[in-house]
Amino acid sequence: MALKTSVTGFPRIGKERELKFAEEKFFKKEISLEELESTAKKIREYGWKKQEKAGITFIPSNDFSFYDNVLDTAFIFNTLPERYSSLKLSEIEKYFAAAHGYQGSEGDVKALPMKKWFNTNYHYIVPELSDSSKISLAKDSKPLREYREAAALGIKTTPVLTGAFTFLSLANFTGAKKAVDFVCDFVDSYSKLTRELSEQGAEWIFFAEPYLVRDLSEAEKSLFTSIYASLLSKIRSESKIKVCLQTFFGDVRDIYDQICSLGFDGIGLDFIEGKKSLELVSKKFPENILLFAGIVNGKNIWRSRYEEKISLVKKIQATVKEEKLVVSTSCSLLHVPYTTQAEDILKDDIKKHFAFAEEKLDELAEIASKDAEKYAANKKHFEQERVFKSTDVQKALSELTEKDFVRQPAFDEREKIQHKALNLPLLPTTTIGSFPQTADVRSNRAAFRNGKITKEQYVAFNQEKIRDCIKLQEELGLDVLVHGEFERNDMVEYFGSQLYGYIFTKNAWVQSYGTRCVKPPIIWSDVSRREAMTVSWAVFAQKQTKKIVKGMLTGPVTILNWSFPREDISLKEQALQIALAIREEVLDLEKNGIKIIQIDEAALREKLPLRKSDWHSDYLDWAIPAFRLVHAKVKPGTQIHTHMCYSEFNDIIREIDDMDADAITFEASRSDLKILSALKEAEFRTEVGPGVYDIHSARVPAKEEIEAALKKMLEKVPLEKLWVNPDCGLKTRGEAETKASLKNLVLAAEEIRKEVTSELKAAV
Repeated sequence: MALKTSVTGFPRIGKERELKFAEEKFFKKEISLEELESTAKKIREYGWKKQEKAGITFIPSNDFSFYDNVLDTAFIFNTLPERYSSLKLSEIEKYFAAAHGYQGSEGDVKALPMKKWFNTNYHYIVPELSDSSKISLAKDSKPLREYREAAALGIKTTPVLTGAFTFLSLANFTGAKKAVDFVCDFVDSYSKLTRELSEQGAEWIFFAEPYLVRDLSEAEKSLFTSIYASLLSKIRSESKIKVCLQTFFGDVRDIYDQICSLGFDGIGLDFIEGKKSLELVSKKFPENILLFAGIVNGKNIWRSRYEEKISLVKKIQATVKEEKLVVSTSCSLLHVPYTTQAEDILKDDIKKHFAFAEEKLDELAEIASKDAEKYAANKKHFEQERVFKSTDVQKALSELTEKDFVRQPAFDEREKIQHKALNLPLLPTTTIGSFPQTADVRSNRAAFRNGKITKEQYVAFNQEKIRDCIKLQEELGLDVLVHGEFERNDMVEYFGSQLYGYIFTKNAWVQSYGTRCVKPPIIWSDVSRREAMTVSWAVFAQKQTKKIVKGMLTGPVTILNWSFPREDISLKEQALQIALAIREEVLDLEKNGIKIIQIDEAALREKLPLRKSDWHSDYLDWAIPAFRLVHAKVKPGTQIHTHMCYSEFNDIIREIDDMDADAITFEASRSDLKILSALKEAEFRTEVGPGVYDIHSARVPAKEEIEAALKKMLEKVPLEKLWVNPDCGLKTRGEAETKASLKNLVLAAEEIRKEVTSELKAAV
């Protein structure tokens, strides 16, 4: 008899990014809410039917979202802060106001903070709870509607909800009340929703609790057990629905015993990233409950080796009876593209090595089937040679010494040299790199890619855009300029396309946040640079102005983290290969007169292990040196910048300082500049530019708002070390709002500059 199968979530952007395009049209009032909802309904139906066809036993519902499931949870339980709920807008407009801000006739509100979802490139909206928050279940809530929708198609689904423990653990608390003060209300609301789902016919409900895989304090363990001891008791007394606790992104070593004793009907464990999951289960597992074993990787795109999966299943079955075992994805398939069938640009002998979301459904079914022929076919596939290593790359790696990772002279001396050579004013203003990618920019790139225009025409168009961009920045009064990055489709794909060892897809899109989708390239073999990648653009831009233009690169750790990596060699080796390639580009830029080079490490925090005990050995001990390898050989007068976005940095601030960059810009505006205290406490030596306004919102910050942010920064950051910049690149913004925002940024910097200069003169 075949094993049961489960999926913890399915992609929701649409095979051709239908949701993204529909939402953007809705924002512009080009389509109605009914049209937007119709698109969403088709996407949900597609996913459910694909899973039904594959024979998945437990098909999730409520895994769809217009923006983010954590934000959905805030709406399901009426926790939206009053500044959004009081807006005289429709519910969906309030939803999007919380997600990316609102500026209009009904008011002016910033978006809720956005952070990385654990160790992924997905982002979630941080919920907020105040002392006046009244937790209650929304009428005819989203999980109910979507369950009925699937049922109307004849498909029995398992509703999946962000669990109360994870929701409370991720929330910001703005008053005296803390998580424990909301437990009773959340238990009542979750149990009411569970009862309503049971009444609709739901047989199972999954509570997703990924926060359990982190290092847990005694208080956090107590919070979890208090929530579920009470919630399970109420559910048992009110309905017959079965409850599964679903975890992913790691193992639950800190609280496994408590989980096993609480009385769940099912427990979902990650056997891909969960180092100790097999060890925990092998010691004991409750006899009468289901184990949902996450054995198919939900985050990478390589085919599963059935021999390994079957061996793992047999080890699990030493403790768990076959009829109590469900094979599952390790996490939601939200993190992988839809299907390899959409990849007509990939040769079959390459494509056959990949399994995207739909192929992973088939993998689950085949692993569960016990079909000897399918097992044999998979084994034959893995007997074929795939990767050929580059002897040049391997030689370069073997010849690296400690000196290759250490820049000379030391930071303090370099800083003096650079201040004199660059001669920038106090509070120098700049941007992070990209300028708006307008329709004509995208069309020009597509025309060149499709062979409709010549390379000369493509270059001429971009050069004209660069001229205009430089002129605009000069008119605005920015101090350090950028070329606008009009030649780049994506900050990783652009570089990967010019490196040996990468391959690219046509439609392998995944959601990063909201309507932002990315198409991660795939590391196929050893990586090296083909030729100069950015030098001609940077040199052209610098010739248009007497001001300094930054060279713009993406760092090795971000290129790795925003790619689908190989599984046959370590992440460390892949990072060092990429670092050697980017180092060549850095030295070429310097040789061609570029005085400031920005090497973005936007995703440095992204793959930081969720447990602190693994931070250095599993990640930081190679990630930080990989960045240093990129710039260690530049001259003292060349200023190296980097940028980091949408992550929490406070707990690794000293390691970031050890990157030995000369200046670092951070996303900070949506986190209320909380990083400032950490910078001061760590005596951060690197010059720093915390973002003064949020570029992921269309709202234009007032000059006074930016002045207030700068004054707050100067309380924690020395004047001579502070840069003024937005919190991220401007690629996704409109031209008008970009110009207005940057104008206010420059005016605010000039005003504060005058004030501090006057104060300094008075002090003298």
